[in-house]
Amino acid sequence: MCLAIPGQILSIDTGGPLRMGRADFGGVIQDVCLEYTPDISVGDYAVVHVGFAIAKLNMERAKDILATLENLTIEQRHADN
Repeated sequence: MCLAIPGQILSIDTGGPLRMGRADFGGVIQDVCLEYTPDISVGDYAVVHVGFAIAKLNMERAKDILATLENLTIEQRHADN
């Protein structure tokens, strides 16, 4: 099983050997490889697994997934108390 998280693409760099970008994962900014998603643009959401963008997501679906993850986090915090 794998876990992929949606992130919003903030910037794209094509100056190196690989197409790379910076993505925002709910306030956590990480470098991601965009080689597998040539149609991704700044502002788009991508499903990212271990640093590789593997699919483009529409904004509505990405926000649904992020909301679900946030609710799971809140529920877990309540369960831990």
